[in-house]
Amino acid sequence: MTKRNQRERLFLAVTLLISILLGSIPLAGIGWIIVTRTMTTVDGLFMSLILLTLSGIFFLNALLELRDRGFLVFLRKKKARPPQEPPASKAA
Repeated sequence: MTKRNQRERLFLAVTLLISILLGSIPLAGIGWIIVTRTMTTVDGLFMSLILLTLSGIFFLNALLELRDRGFLVFLRKKKARPPQEPPASKAA
């Protein structure tokens, strides 16, 4: 491995960790909203929606990064097989 390749891999790993960390912090905020029982107020509802959106964006970034690096191979589309010839019908 070259030094540049190692540096790129380290940068991508740090980016992934930061995305996961920044996605987890809003979830803690939602937990706090639930603990303080302000979920049923208008402020609590809108704050939880905003925090869920932030969390979803950061987790989507982490998911796409993992998919691009090949860690989530089950999410890749399988190649379509060419259509098979239908069986020849018997002439009556």
